[in-house]
Amino acid sequence: MHRFTNLAVSLGLACLLAACATVSDTPERIGSLRFIGEQRIPLKTAFEGTTFGGISGIDYDARRGDWVLVSDDRSALAPARVYRARLRFDAASFQSVTLTGMTLLRQADGSTYPDEKAQATRGGVVPDFESLRVDPRDGSLWYSSEGDRRLGLDPFVRHAGADGTLRGELPLPAMFRVSPDAERGTRNNLAFEGLSFAPDGASLWVAMEAPLYQDGPVPSLQQGALSRITQYARDGKVLGQYAYPVEPIAAAPGAGKYADNGISEMLAVGPATLLVLERAGVQGEDGRYRNFIRLYEAAMGGADDIRAVPSLADRPPVPVTKRLVLDFASLGLPVLDNVEAFGFGPRLPNGHRTLVFASDDNFNANQVTQLLLFEVLQ
Repeated sequence: MHRFTNLAVSLGLACLLAACATVSDTPERIGSLRFIGEQRIPLKTAFEGTTFGGISGIDYDARRGDWVLVSDDRSALAPARVYRARLRFDAASFQSVTLTGMTLLRQADGSTYPDEKAQATRGGVVPDFESLRVDPRDGSLWYSSEGDRRLGLDPFVRHAGADGTLRGELPLPAMFRVSPDAERGTRNNLAFEGLSFAPDGASLWVAMEAPLYQDGPVPSLQQGALSRITQYARDGKVLGQYAYPVEPIAAAPGAGKYADNGISEMLAVGPATLLVLERAGVQGEDGRYRNFIRLYEAAMGGADDIRAVPSLADRPPVPVTKRLVLDFASLGLPVLDNVEAFGFGPRLPNGHRTLVFASDDNFNANQVTQLLLFEVLQ
């Protein structure tokens, strides 16, 4: 696999452009959320020669006044891509979502990301994109992939221009590398699920969906698990790493059916405070999934820095503390789907921030792409 790490150049350019951006380092107090409304995008909507769906990341681009959404399509229906959309809303209602653009994300040689069949013949990286953020300093894009343990592909965080061209990649600590032949490192499909810039734009937070093999088992009905959340400087240096306690699975699945729980996204609201979204999927006897979605405020202060701890199972750390902000079940929605993404939007006329959440429909007729709009109350 070709590796591209021209990170210093791309980050240096971002810093030169910083003067044209407004970046806040003021902590955002999150008291509670007020639900405003919901919009849905129809299954497999055709747009600019692609099939829309699989939304796993969403972020607001303040410069352009629109939203960027990344699909986790593994280049099976169309090459890996991001969409642009306009959201029309106010404090009273969420009126509409309009797709306005599509950009293909590209590898270092300028080619699009391959699907698994093409990767076997021409190489490259099969994508599994799970989060995306707009760089607050220059409007470029950062996105994460979970990799593929079966194929020996490591997870990554990459930096692209707004046109999709690759600029760089964060160095990957050895603990996160996949090991196809041994139970160590990253589990398959449970890697870099959350991504966020710090409020001052000077660093990035990256969250694992579930524990590394050496950190213990994944959540069960009886007990939760510890997932690592890492803070990186813009030059790729690890500034700190903390253990986040994921809740046990919320309900029992049907006989022989599947259930899980893990981090699906996060958003920094202060220098050491994050909003963390936990998403549990529980399969019933009929094969359909019931989703349990909860948003927590997580505080790093007082937690152990675990960047040098090889195994959390062998050396249990002091984890971050967390507070429940919203249990989505309390909204009483007719459908609560596989919510995987959220981001801050523009402020309302009263000065309050907005939050928009988006679900991943997995291109499945039994699911929906829903966007949920909230007002942040302090």
